[in-house]
Amino acid sequence: MSAVVLLPTGKALTVRTAADAFLDSLANPNTVRNYGIAVGKTAERIGEGRPLVSVADDEIGEALELLWGGSAVNTWNARRGAVLSWTGWCSERGYDGPSVPVWAKRLAAPDSDTPVRSKMAIDRLIARRDVHLREKTLWRMLYETCARSEEVLDVNIEDLDLAGRRCPVKAKGAQPKVRRRGVTRADFVLETVFWDAGAARLLPRLLKGRTRGPVFVTHRRPGPGKVLSARGVCPDTGLARLSYGQARALLDQHTALAGPGTGWDLHEWRHSSLTHLGERGASLLMLMAKSRHKKAENVRRCFKPSAEAIAEVTSLLAPGDARR
Repeated sequence: MSAVVLLPTGKALTVRTAADAFLDSLANPNTVRNYGIAVGKTAERIGEGRPLVSVADDEIGEALELLWGGSAVNTWNARRGAVLSWTGWCSERGYDGPSVPVWAKRLAAPDSDTPVRSKMAIDRLIARRDVHLREKTLWRMLYETCARSEEVLDVNIEDLDLAGRRCPVKAKGAQPKVRRRGVTRADFVLETVFWDAGAARLLPRLLKGRTRGPVFVTHRRPGPGKVLSARGVCPDTGLARLSYGQARALLDQHTALAGPGTGWDLHEWRHSSLTHLGERGASLLMLMAKSRHKKAENVRRCFKPSAEAIAEVTSLLAPGDARR
């Protein structure tokens, strides 16, 4: 059972106080040491004595860029992940503060190989009794739509076509990218994603009669000083949209075997679903249509057939009487 960390009340929570409270909540000494480097240096950069509520999202991103923008990909991802956990931890406890901005993205290492999970492993994870209905629904939708995590998390109930099992998502566009403050940003377009019976069974249970607001929301209301867009808050419950960082931490919590940060990644749902469709005989063009990739080589990077699938297709080359 994790220790309960009480943050000070009756005064503005400072950056340093929030950082120390987060690090004190971690049980693993190795995690404390590694996270302490990222959180500590970021806190120093943005100002330890400042009220946490006064820090803007872009300040967090700029601090990460200045501190580790020129580092190796794995270093950037580790430091960014630690700060993401810190800001998500504060948000979950109702303390107003910044988030890691969308443009400060996790980078794919040149030598990385995103794992593909078996369909059995996916079904077992989603069927676990200790997994909340919200996570079950999110993971099933990510798997069945082959959509990017940010796309699904941004969906509102008004966007859903429950009968048609589809909805529009705000996807990366093919338009030229623009640069702002030295950061590359992409335009966005609306595209449609489709899901199947698994998500179709879970969605009505998750919504519980709600007809508007974000599909996936937090379990706690945001603090009184938190500034959120009208689209990002359920008007009926007051609950805020579940963030990418929170969703990533929840998946890690249920799949990590060797401590925080060692579990599944949200992007694995997309790779797994595309691979399973390919193993079942879906053509390259159909995989591109399903995933909405514009280039065939990007789909090929996602397609990682299992040894069993390769062995099965190899059997087709056997002599005519070898399969009798």
